[in-house]
Amino acid sequence: MQTIDPATVDALLDVPSLVAALHAAFRDGAVTPVRHHHNIPMGTRDDATLLLMPAWDSEVPPRHIGVKTVTVHPDNPAQSTHQPSVQGVYLLLDGQTGVPRALIDGPALTARRTAAASALASRFLSRPESQRLVMIGTGRLVPDLIVAHCAERPIDHVSVWGRNQANTEKLVHRMFDLGFPVEACTDLEAAVTNADIVSCATTSRTPVFDGAWLTPGTHVDLVGGFRPDMREADDTAIGRARIFVDTRAGAMSEAGDIVQPMESGLITADDIIAELSELCRDEHVGRASVGEITLFKSVGTALEDLAAAELLIDRVAP
Repeated sequence: MQTIDPATVDALLDVPSLVAALHAAFRDGAVTPVRHHHNIPMGTRDDATLLLMPAWDSEVPPRHIGVKTVTVHPDNPAQSTHQPSVQGVYLLLDGQTGVPRALIDGPALTARRTAAASALASRFLSRPESQRLVMIGTGRLVPDLIVAHCAERPIDHVSVWGRNQANTEKLVHRMFDLGFPVEACTDLEAAVTNADIVSCATTSRTPVFDGAWLTPGTHVDLVGGFRPDMREADDTAIGRARIFVDTRAGAMSEAGDIVQPMESGLITADDIIAELSELCRDEHVGRASVGEITLFKSVGTALEDLAAAELLIDRVAP
Protein backbone atom coordinates (compact mmCIF):
# COMPACT_ATOMS: atom_id res chain seq x y z
CA MET A 1 0.00 0.00 0.00
CA GLN A 2 1.28 3.43 -0.95
CA THR A 3 1.18 6.43 1.34
CA ILE A 4 0.59 9.63 -0.63
CA ASP A 5 1.53 12.90 1.03
CA PRO A 6 0.12 16.41 0.39
CA ALA A 7 2.97 17.45 -1.89
CA THR A 8 2.31 14.49 -4.19
CA VAL A 9 -1.42 15.20 -4.24
CA ASP A 10 -0.77 18.82 -5.20
CA ALA A 11 1.80 17.90 -7.82
CA LEU A 12 -0.25 15.24 -9.59
CA LEU A 13 -3.81 16.60 -9.43
CA ASP A 14 -3.78 19.56 -11.82
CA VAL A 15 -7.05 21.45 -12.14
CA PRO A 16 -7.94 20.71 -15.80
CA SER A 17 -7.41 16.96 -15.40
CA LEU A 18 -9.30 16.81 -12.12
CA VAL A 19 -12.22 18.85 -13.47
CA ALA A 20 -12.40 16.43 -16.41
CA ALA A 21 -12.34 13.45 -14.01
CA LEU A 22 -15.13 14.95 -11.91
CA HIS A 23 -17.18 15.71 -15.01
CA ALA A 24 -16.93 12.06 -16.05
CA ALA A 25 -17.71 10.84 -12.53
CA PHE A 26 -20.85 12.98 -12.18
CA ARG A 27 -21.92 11.94 -15.67
CA ASP A 28 -21.38 8.22 -15.11
CA GLY A 29 -22.27 8.00 -11.42
CA ALA A 30 -20.98 5.90 -8.51
CA VAL A 31 -22.41 4.27 -5.39
CA THR A 32 -22.29 6.84 -2.57
CA PRO A 33 -24.07 5.76 0.62
CA VAL A 34 -25.21 8.56 2.91
CA ARG A 35 -22.18 9.77 4.79
CA HIS A 36 -21.95 9.37 8.54
CA HIS A 37 -22.05 12.80 10.19
CA HIS A 38 -21.30 12.89 13.91
CA ASN A 39 -21.24 15.91 16.21
CA ILE A 40 -18.55 15.80 18.91
CA PRO A 41 -18.95 18.17 21.90
CA MET A 42 -15.78 20.08 22.78
CA GLY A 43 -16.85 21.81 25.99
CA THR A 44 -16.16 25.53 25.86
CA ARG A 45 -14.93 25.29 22.26
CA ASP A 46 -17.08 24.95 19.12
CA ASP A 47 -18.25 21.39 18.55
CA ALA A 48 -16.12 19.19 16.30
CA THR A 49 -17.47 17.04 13.47
CA LEU A 50 -16.54 13.50 12.38
CA LEU A 51 -17.38 12.59 8.77
CA LEU A 52 -17.15 9.11 7.20
CA MET A 53 -17.64 9.12 3.42
CA PRO A 54 -17.68 5.79 1.52
CA ALA A 55 -18.00 5.27 -2.24
CA TRP A 56 -17.32 2.69 -4.92
CA ASP A 57 -17.54 2.47 -8.69
CA SER A 58 -20.95 1.50 -10.06
CA GLU A 59 -19.71 -1.30 -12.32
CA VAL A 60 -19.73 -4.91 -11.04
CA PRO A 61 -17.25 -5.67 -9.64
CA PRO A 62 -16.11 -2.13 -8.84
CA ARG A 63 -12.66 -0.95 -9.81
CA HIS A 64 -12.12 0.67 -6.43
CA ILE A 65 -13.74 1.17 -3.04
CA GLY A 66 -12.84 4.24 -1.04
CA VAL A 67 -13.64 5.82 2.31
CA LYS A 68 -12.62 9.19 3.70
CA THR A 69 -12.41 9.85 7.42
CA VAL A 70 -12.48 13.57 8.24
CA THR A 71 -12.53 15.60 11.43
CA VAL A 72 -13.39 19.30 11.54
CA HIS A 73 -12.33 21.30 14.60
CA PRO A 74 -13.32 24.92 13.79
CA ASP A 75 -11.33 26.39 16.69
CA ASN A 76 -8.01 24.75 15.75
CA PRO A 77 -6.45 27.80 14.03
CA ALA A 78 -7.06 29.92 17.14
CA GLN A 79 -5.41 27.42 19.50
CA SER A 80 -1.75 27.50 20.50
CA THR A 81 -0.91 24.62 18.14
CA HIS A 82 -2.42 26.50 15.15
CA GLN A 83 -3.49 23.25 13.52
CA PRO A 84 -5.78 23.45 10.45
CA SER A 85 -9.50 22.98 11.10
CA VAL A 86 -9.80 20.00 8.74
CA GLN A 87 -7.86 16.76 9.29
CA GLY A 88 -8.29 13.33 7.75
CA VAL A 89 -7.18 10.48 5.50
CA TYR A 90 -8.53 8.70 2.44
CA LEU A 91 -8.25 4.92 2.12
CA LEU A 92 -8.44 3.54 -1.43
CA LEU A 93 -9.07 -0.21 -1.77
CA ASP A 94 -8.95 -2.55 -4.73
CA GLY A 95 -12.56 -3.17 -5.70
CA GLN A 96 -12.17 -6.85 -6.58
CA THR A 97 -10.05 -7.98 -3.65
CA GLY A 98 -10.46 -5.31 -0.98
CA VAL A 99 -6.68 -4.99 -0.71
CA PRO A 100 -5.64 -1.48 0.37
CA ARG A 101 -3.93 0.37 -2.46
CA ALA A 102 -3.26 3.81 -1.01
CA LEU A 103 -3.57 5.94 2.09
CA ILE A 104 -3.91 9.52 0.89
CA ASP A 105 -3.65 12.79 2.79
CA GLY A 106 -7.27 13.78 3.39
CA PRO A 107 -7.06 17.59 3.58
CA ALA A 108 -5.02 17.86 0.38
CA LEU A 109 -7.35 15.53 -1.52
CA THR A 110 -10.42 17.32 -0.14
CA ALA A 111 -9.11 20.76 -1.04
CA ARG A 112 -8.24 19.75 -4.59
CA ARG A 113 -11.52 17.95 -5.35
CA THR A 114 -13.66 20.62 -3.67
CA ALA A 115 -12.04 23.40 -5.65
CA ALA A 116 -12.32 21.37 -8.86
CA ALA A 117 -16.05 20.84 -8.20
CA SER A 118 -16.51 24.60 -7.90
CA ALA A 119 -14.61 25.09 -11.15
CA LEU A 120 -16.78 22.44 -12.81
CA ALA A 121 -19.94 24.20 -11.61
CA SER A 122 -18.55 27.53 -12.79
CA ARG A 123 -18.16 26.05 -16.26
CA PHE A 124 -21.96 25.76 -16.43
CA LEU A 125 -23.00 28.70 -14.25
CA SER A 126 -20.61 31.66 -14.49
CA ARG A 127 -20.32 33.87 -17.54
CA PRO A 128 -17.47 32.67 -19.80
CA GLU A 129 -15.91 36.14 -19.81
CA SER A 130 -15.78 36.36 -15.98
CA GLN A 131 -12.67 38.28 -14.91
CA ARG A 132 -13.16 39.49 -11.32
CA LEU A 133 -13.20 37.02 -8.43
CA VAL A 134 -13.97 37.90 -4.81
CA MET A 135 -12.79 35.26 -2.35
CA ILE A 136 -14.29 35.36 1.14
CA GLY A 137 -12.24 33.35 3.63
CA THR A 138 -8.57 32.64 4.27
CA GLY A 139 -8.55 28.95 5.26
CA ARG A 140 -7.10 25.76 3.80
CA LEU A 141 -9.45 25.62 0.80
CA VAL A 142 -8.94 29.18 -0.38
CA PRO A 143 -5.66 28.85 -2.39
CA ASP A 144 -7.06 25.84 -4.25
CA LEU A 145 -10.31 27.67 -4.99
CA ILE A 146 -8.45 30.65 -6.39
CA VAL A 147 -6.30 28.43 -8.59
CA ALA A 148 -9.33 26.43 -9.78
CA HIS A 149 -11.46 29.46 -10.63
CA CYS A 150 -8.54 31.07 -12.46
CA ALA A 151 -8.02 27.87 -14.45
CA GLU A 152 -11.66 27.76 -15.54
CA ARG A 153 -12.29 31.43 -16.33
CA PRO A 154 -10.05 34.32 -17.55
CA ILE A 155 -9.73 35.81 -14.06
CA ASP A 156 -7.40 38.80 -14.01
CA HIS A 157 -8.24 40.24 -10.59
CA VAL A 158 -8.80 38.49 -7.24
CA SER A 159 -9.87 40.24 -4.03
CA VAL A 160 -9.56 38.29 -0.77
CA TRP A 161 -11.54 39.24 2.33
CA GLY A 162 -11.09 37.68 5.75
CA ARG A 163 -12.00 38.57 9.30
CA ASN A 164 -8.33 38.31 10.36
CA GLN A 165 -6.28 40.92 8.54
CA ALA A 166 -2.96 39.21 9.27
CA ASN A 167 -4.19 35.94 7.76
CA THR A 168 -5.56 37.83 4.77
CA GLU A 169 -2.25 39.56 4.09
CA LYS A 170 -0.34 36.30 4.48
CA LEU A 171 -2.59 34.60 1.93
CA VAL A 172 -2.34 37.51 -0.49
CA HIS A 173 1.47 37.42 -0.42
CA ARG A 174 1.50 33.66 -0.88
CA MET A 175 -0.80 33.79 -3.93
CA PHE A 176 0.98 36.80 -5.40
CA ASP A 177 4.29 34.93 -5.18
CA LEU A 178 2.64 32.09 -7.14
CA GLY A 179 1.76 34.51 -9.91
CA PHE A 180 -1.90 35.21 -9.16
CA PRO A 181 -3.21 38.83 -9.25
CA VAL A 182 -4.50 38.86 -5.66
CA GLU A 183 -5.10 41.80 -3.33
CA ALA A 184 -6.54 42.20 0.15
CA CYS A 185 -10.11 43.48 0.11
CA THR A 186 -10.77 46.54 2.27
CA ASP A 187 -14.30 47.28 1.02
CA LEU A 188 -16.29 44.05 0.71
CA GLU A 189 -19.44 45.76 -0.55
CA ALA A 190 -17.60 47.42 -3.42
CA ALA A 191 -15.76 44.20 -4.27
CA VAL A 192 -18.93 42.08 -4.35
CA THR A 193 -20.78 44.72 -6.35
CA ASN A 194 -18.08 44.63 -9.04
CA ALA A 195 -17.48 40.86 -8.96
CA ASP A 196 -18.19 38.34 -11.68
CA ILE A 197 -17.73 35.44 -9.24
CA VAL A 198 -18.08 35.51 -5.45
CA SER A 199 -16.64 32.42 -3.75
CA CYS A 200 -17.06 31.76 -0.01
CA ALA A 201 -15.13 29.20 2.04
CA THR A 202 -15.78 29.84 5.71
CA THR A 203 -17.22 28.07 8.74
CA SER A 204 -19.45 31.04 9.54
CA ARG A 205 -22.83 30.59 11.20
CA THR A 206 -24.07 33.94 9.90
CA PRO A 207 -24.09 35.31 6.32
CA VAL A 208 -20.77 36.79 5.25
CA PHE A 209 -22.07 39.25 2.63
CA ASP A 210 -25.26 41.14 1.81
CA GLY A 211 -27.20 39.65 -1.09
CA ALA A 212 -28.34 43.14 -2.11
CA TRP A 213 -24.74 43.82 -3.18
CA LEU A 214 -24.88 41.25 -5.98
CA THR A 215 -25.24 42.65 -9.49
CA PRO A 216 -26.97 40.88 -12.41
CA GLY A 217 -24.75 38.24 -14.03
CA THR A 218 -22.83 37.33 -10.87
CA HIS A 219 -22.11 33.73 -9.99
CA VAL A 220 -22.00 32.83 -6.27
CA ASP A 221 -19.95 29.81 -5.15
CA LEU A 222 -20.75 28.66 -1.58
CA VAL A 223 -18.27 26.09 -0.31
CA GLY A 224 -17.75 26.42 3.43
CA GLY A 225 -21.05 25.73 5.20
CA PHE A 226 -21.39 21.97 5.61
CA ARG A 227 -23.78 21.85 8.60
CA PRO A 228 -27.38 23.04 8.99
CA ASP A 229 -26.29 25.68 11.51
CA MET A 230 -23.74 27.25 9.12
CA ARG A 231 -24.63 30.06 6.74
CA GLU A 232 -22.66 32.07 4.15
CA ALA A 233 -25.43 33.65 2.02
CA ASP A 234 -28.37 35.61 3.41
CA ASP A 235 -32.02 35.30 2.44
CA THR A 236 -31.67 38.14 -0.05
CA ALA A 237 -28.96 36.30 -1.99
CA ILE A 238 -30.91 33.03 -1.88
CA GLY A 239 -34.10 34.76 -3.02
CA ARG A 240 -32.42 36.55 -5.94
CA ALA A 241 -30.45 33.60 -7.32
CA ARG A 242 -31.16 30.55 -9.42
CA ILE A 243 -29.92 27.74 -7.17
CA PHE A 244 -27.76 24.76 -8.15
CA VAL A 245 -26.14 22.17 -5.87
CA ASP A 246 -23.56 19.38 -6.05
CA THR A 247 -26.16 16.88 -4.79
CA ARG A 248 -29.73 17.54 -3.73
CA ALA A 249 -29.55 14.91 -0.97
CA GLY A 250 -26.53 16.53 0.65
CA ALA A 251 -27.58 20.14 0.23
CA MET A 252 -31.14 19.64 1.45
CA SER A 253 -30.07 17.81 4.60
CA GLU A 254 -26.73 19.36 5.57
CA ALA A 255 -26.24 22.82 4.05
CA GLY A 256 -27.53 25.66 6.19
CA ASP A 257 -27.67 27.89 3.10
CA ILE A 258 -30.35 25.56 1.74
CA VAL A 259 -31.84 23.98 4.89
CA GLN A 260 -32.58 27.24 6.71
CA PRO A 261 -34.36 28.99 3.78
CA MET A 262 -36.39 25.83 3.21
CA GLU A 263 -37.41 25.67 6.87
CA SER A 264 -38.48 29.32 6.81
CA GLY A 265 -40.51 28.84 3.62
CA LEU A 266 -38.36 31.17 1.53
CA ILE A 267 -37.63 28.36 -0.96
CA THR A 268 -38.81 24.83 -1.65
CA ALA A 269 -37.12 21.80 -3.16
CA ASP A 270 -38.46 22.89 -6.55
CA ASP A 271 -36.30 26.01 -6.36
CA ILE A 272 -33.17 23.88 -6.71
CA ILE A 273 -32.79 24.01 -10.47
CA ALA A 274 -30.30 21.15 -10.96
CA GLU A 275 -27.47 19.21 -9.38
CA LEU A 276 -24.04 18.64 -10.91
CA SER A 277 -24.89 15.21 -12.32
CA GLU A 278 -27.75 16.74 -14.34
CA LEU A 279 -25.49 19.47 -15.66
CA CYS A 280 -22.78 16.95 -16.60
CA ARG A 281 -25.32 14.74 -18.37
CA ASP A 282 -26.61 17.71 -20.36
CA GLU A 283 -30.01 17.34 -18.72
CA HIS A 284 -29.93 21.03 -17.81
CA VAL A 285 -28.13 23.90 -19.50
CA GLY A 286 -27.14 25.75 -16.31
CA ARG A 287 -26.95 29.52 -16.82
CA ALA A 288 -29.85 30.53 -19.04
CA SER A 289 -29.21 34.26 -19.48
CA VAL A 290 -26.41 36.80 -19.15
CA GLY A 291 -28.12 38.82 -16.46
CA GLU A 292 -29.25 36.15 -14.02
CA ILE A 293 -27.57 35.55 -10.67
CA THR A 294 -26.53 31.92 -10.25
CA LEU A 295 -25.66 30.23 -6.97
CA PHE A 296 -23.88 26.92 -6.48
CA LYS A 297 -23.97 25.28 -3.06
CA SER A 298 -21.27 22.68 -2.52
CA VAL A 299 -21.49 20.28 0.42
CA GLY A 300 -19.17 17.59 -0.93
CA THR A 301 -19.85 14.07 -2.04
CA ALA A 302 -17.82 10.88 -1.77
CA LEU A 303 -18.03 10.55 -5.56
CA GLU A 304 -15.62 13.49 -5.85
CA ASP A 305 -13.10 11.89 -3.48
CA LEU A 306 -13.22 8.59 -5.33
CA ALA A 307 -12.72 10.25 -8.72
CA ALA A 308 -9.77 12.27 -7.41
CA ALA A 309 -8.20 9.24 -5.69
CA GLU A 310 -8.50 7.12 -8.84
CA LEU A 311 -6.89 9.81 -10.97
CA LEU A 312 -4.14 10.11 -8.38
CA ILE A 313 -3.38 6.38 -8.11
CA ASP A 314 -3.18 6.17 -11.92
CA ARG A 315 -0.48 8.83 -11.86
CA VAL A 316 1.61 7.65 -8.95
CA ALA A 317 4.68 5.76 -10.05
CA PRO A 318 4.53 2.08 -9.01
